[in-house]
Amino acid sequence: MSAPTGTAITALVWAPDWPEEMLRIAAEFSKLNPDIHVNVQFMIGNSVEENIKPRIATGNLPDLVSINPNAYGADLADQGLLADVSKTSAWKNMLDPLKKDWTSRQSRHFGIAGGMATTAIYYNQEMFAKAGIKTLPTNFNEFLAVCEQLKRAGYTPIMWNGGFPNMLGNGPFSSGFANNVVAREPDWKNKISDGTLDLNTPQVAEIFARIRLVPERGFVQKSFMATGYDDGVRLFKEGKVAMAFHGSWAAGLLLHGNPFEVGVFMPPWNSPGEQVVPVVGSETGFAVSETPNKAAAMRFLEFIAGPGFSILQTKRQNIPPFKQFPGTVVSDQKMVDYTNAVSRYAVTGSPYYSVLPSNSIERLHRLIQDVLFGKITPRQAAKLLDESVKNEAKMHYK
Repeated sequence: MSAPTGTAITALVWAPDWPEEMLRIAAEFSKLNPDIHVNVQFMIGNSVEENIKPRIATGNLPDLVSINPNAYGADLADQGLLADVSKTSAWKNMLDPLKKDWTSRQSRHFGIAGGMATTAIYYNQEMFAKAGIKTLPTNFNEFLAVCEQLKRAGYTPIMWNGGFPNMLGNGPFSSGFANNVVAREPDWKNKISDGTLDLNTPQVAEIFARIRLVPERGFVQKSFMATGYDDGVRLFKEGKVAMAFHGSWAAGLLLHGNPFEVGVFMPPWNSPGEQVVPVVGSETGFAVSETPNKAAAMRFLEFIAGPGFSILQTKRQNIPPFKQFPGTVVSDQKMVDYTNAVSRYAVTGSPYYSVLPSNSIERLHRLIQDVLFGKITPRQAAKLLDESVKNEAKMHYK
C-alpha cells in the first residue's frame, strides 16, 4: 500500500506499562518510512473504550487505535469505522485461535492482537518458603488458607488494585466469571450478545463476594482502594506483598529485576471438587480506522506487528500472538510454559474486556469499587451488571 508523501498519522495507544517502547517503535518506523510521521498519543483512565467513545462522538477517530476484541470493537467495524485488516501479513501471521476474537458478526477482521493474554498469580517464592507453604493452592478455599498462613507469618498476602479496577476486572472478576459462569454455560458468548444470559444469580454475586472477601480478611495492603497500576506492581517488586494477581502482559515487569525468585500459578478461583477454568484470549490490540490516512496507518500496523514487535516484546516478555516473527523475541520461559498449560484446558474463559459490552465494562469498574467500599452488596452488584448487559444487548446487538 502506498501513502502520500508527508503524511502525518495519529496513533492513540493503550500502553500503561510500555509508553517508551511505543515511542521507540514510532521513531524506528518513521526512520524507515520518512514519508510518514507518527503522532503518538496515550490513552488514560480505566479502559480503552472510554478513550475511544469521545473521539467517535466528535468524528475525530485516530488513524491507528488500540482496541479490545469485544462486541464494541466488532460493532465499530460493522458500522464501517474500523478497516478490515485481513489482507495484511500481520493478520495472516496471527495465531489462528485468536482470529475469531477479531472477527465481527459481519465477518470483518478488525484488529491484530497485542499478545496472547492470560492471567496468573505471581508469587514471591522466598516469602512462601519462610511462611512454610509447601504446596500451591488448587481451589479457592486453599487460596484463602495460603493467605492466612502468609498473614500469620507477618506478610501482606496479595496486592489488590482498588484504584485501578481494570486489574480487578482482569484478575478476580475474569477468573470468577470463568469458573462461575463459563463452566456452567457453554453458549455464554452468544447469550451475552442476544441478552439471554442470566447474570442476576448467586454464582455471579459470589464473584463480587470473593473480590470483597480478600480485603475483608485483611489479606491486602493498606489503602488498597488508592492503589493504581504502577503502585501495585511496585508493591510486589519491593517485596511488600507476597502475591500479585496479574496478566501475562506484565511478565517482564514482575518476573525480573527482583531481589527474590518469582513463581506463577493458575488462579484457583474454582470451588473445592470443581475443575479450574483458566482465562486465556487476546490482549488489547491495534486497529486501523477508516480515515483518509488508512494506507499509511496500515503500514504502521504492519510495522508494529512485524519488525517493531521485538521492541515491545523485550520489555513485556508476554506471549507473542504470531506464528512467526522477525528478530529475537524474548519470552520468559515460565510464562511460555504457563500459557501452554493453560491453553490445553478443554474449557477456558476470556478476559473480561472481551466478555462484556463496552458500557458494561465501565459499569463493572464502578460496581467493583462500590462493593469494596460497602456501598452495595455483591447480590446488588450482580443484579446491576445483569441489567447493564441486557440493556446493551437490547440497544446494540440484536
